[in-house]
Amino acid sequence: MDRTIVFSHANSFPAGTYRVLFERWRAAGWRVVALDRFGHDPAYPVTSNWPKLRDQLIHFIEQEVPAGERPAVLVGHSLGGLLSVLAASRRPDLARGLVVLDSPLVTGWRAHGLRVMKASRLMPRVSPGRIAQRRRYEWPSREEVKAHFARKQLFARWDARVLDDYVASGFAEAGGKTVLAFQREVEARIYDTLPHHIGAMLKRHPLRCPLAFIAGTQSVEMRQGGLEASRALARERFVWLEGTHLYPMEKPDATADQVLRLIDTF
Repeated sequence: MDRTIVFSHANSFPAGTYRVLFERWRAAGWRVVALDRFGHDPAYPVTSNWPKLRDQLIHFIEQEVPAGERPAVLVGHSLGGLLSVLAASRRPDLARGLVVLDSPLVTGWRAHGLRVMKASRLMPRVSPGRIAQRRRYEWPSREEVKAHFARKQLFARWDARVLDDYVASGFAEAGGKTVLAFQREVEARIYDTLPHHIGAMLKRHPLRCPLAFIAGTQSVEMRQGGLEASRALARERFVWLEGTHLYPMEKPDATADQVLRLIDTF
């Protein structure tokens, strides 16, 4: 049996941010591969319902997991969890199980409302994309980056190791300054093009592998997106973990261990 985890990151947080989780999985005997940043390759642009981002993940799996070692376990946080579901629905031969980390599966009346907002071009006014567009993007140094985020209430909850990894992987040097590696425009487009078709897609192409879901007890995103679809898909594999939508950054060890426990049930 293949022992590969294919991990997909949340919007705006490159894969290196999750190093603590990866190391814990590797210590348990798993090979871990992760695409660094979705949406930054012109060959896979961000469009409504994310078909090209889904294809980017599919092609990454094909490249990184040899045919003889498939299917792999797909694990994803937020954006990454949704992309994992999209990829497994399109290419069931690539996934033997999914672990979705706080990725709201918007279906039913919420999906209809989302579709209407996208069609009427209201999404940029109401989605988190409006915040992303105004996000600060440059600092004098990485030391200033760390100090900036350490002062923020949201990041104060993070494990110190994860904050260090975010500073190391989420920024680049350009023109004598330290800048965001994940472009603000890409982050905003991802928010503004959230999938509204997941319910219909899963009716046409049901998942052929088990799905496990870990929801954050304080996740505003899950309350907004709804729990119905994820509970129905995960059934007894639906579990809670203390924390916000960013609980993998707040409690990386507990998150990694819970993922391993759920994989053992596949």
